[in-house]
Amino acid sequence: MPTEPETSTGLVIFDCDGVLVDSEPLSLGTLTAGLNRIGVAIDVDTVRERFAGTSMTSIMGHIERDYGIAAPDGFVEAVKAETLRAFDRDLRAMEGIALAVRALELPSCVASSSDPARLAHSLGLTGLLPLFEGRIFSATMVSRGKPAPDLFLLAAAEMGFAPGHCLVVEDSVPGVTAARAAGMRVLGFIGGGHWEHDPTGADLIAAGAERVYAHHRDLAGLIGRAAASV
Repeated sequence: MPTEPETSTGLVIFDCDGVLVDSEPLSLGTLTAGLNRIGVAIDVDTVRERFAGTSMTSIMGHIERDYGIAAPDGFVEAVKAETLRAFDRDLRAMEGIALAVRALELPSCVASSSDPARLAHSLGLTGLLPLFEGRIFSATMVSRGKPAPDLFLLAAAEMGFAPGHCLVVEDSVPGVTAARAAGMRVLGFIGGGHWEHDPTGADLIAAGAERVYAHHRDLAGLIGRAAASV
């Protein structure tokens, strides 16, 4: 176990999609097109509003309950494969994130709703994998994904920190909700391509983020302010 940090923040936990990589416009578009093909009448704005930040298992459960449409065999695997092809063509790291992570004076890790294969693919494509290798946690590792707190609690425990000494960087309401339920502080990131609908980050603030920001060059200062405000 590490010694108690000098400030309230000892560990920074990053979500991946929409925080580290600008993947949400690609993945939400691919998912929407796939759902339309199997008869789900839904648009990309509704998919973003309802499902951004949640796992495919949770998404398909909601689709079956709310739309009465069960995914055919192979649907999830096909959408995942199509999403990875879209990533191969167009995925980019968030501007400034590599520099911001390297400049951190605190341990960091990733806790994401994506499965391990997608995480490795996304972080590998964008050159971010070496910054987090061995410290990447997926919703597949817990019984309940976001907005339940399980994934963040797992990440904190594996990294050796109490929840109250963790600061989460999230871009989705389910992610912010999960972090707050875990007893962690949250910064909301609104710099991704899917946040044009809410440039003030009001949804994230309402869910419990203490501040929102749009460029990772501001991250270090915000972490410092989070520690000082305790």
